[in-house]
Amino acid sequence: MSLLTFDRVSGARGRRTLFADLSFDLGTGDALLVQGPNGVGKSTLVRIAAGLLPPVDGSVTRGGAVALLSEAAALDPQLPLTKALGFWAGLDGARDRVDAALAAMGIGSLAEVPVRMLSTGQRRRAAIARVVAADAPIWLLDEPANGLDAASLERLEAAIATRRAGGGAVLVASHVPVALPDARVVTL
Repeated sequence: MSLLTFDRVSGARGRRTLFADLSFDLGTGDALLVQGPNGVGKSTLVRIAAGLLPPVDGSVTRGGAVALLSEAAALDPQLPLTKALGFWAGLDGARDRVDAALAAMGIGSLAEVPVRMLSTGQRRRAAIARVVAADAPIWLLDEPANGLDAASLERLEAAIATRRAGGGAVLVASHVPVALPDARVVTL
């Protein structure tokens, strides 16, 4: 089953074309690694995939809900972590998945800590936990390894493997290595 399809998609920022005529299809269990240095269009591609930015040309088809990890964690800094995640999980109908998502990212002990008190790496793991809790079939992860130590990167890779094994598709845009066995690679 096709979950995310790009058909001859071109993307631009302003008047500058970043990529053109890009086609791929992600089905259940698939992964795509979009790599390249900063500024080449990885985040633009993710935003187009999420429906936040229209393609200049071509079409994008999504076969399910999307969970997006971007630069901003989108978590209320004043709330305890569990309540901040609970807000989003409630919108996704997934409140019962918050504790498991916190455990998956190794931050269950921080559940009552206000988001503003978390370190950079902890905030990144919290943002990843938000994606995990959503349980969407399509994960779009923009630079997910930023701010992660080696152990946290392993947790991220394990969460991605679990999502894929459960029938989801994952698109990872990164300029640093993220283990994605059998992933297709697009270099911008």
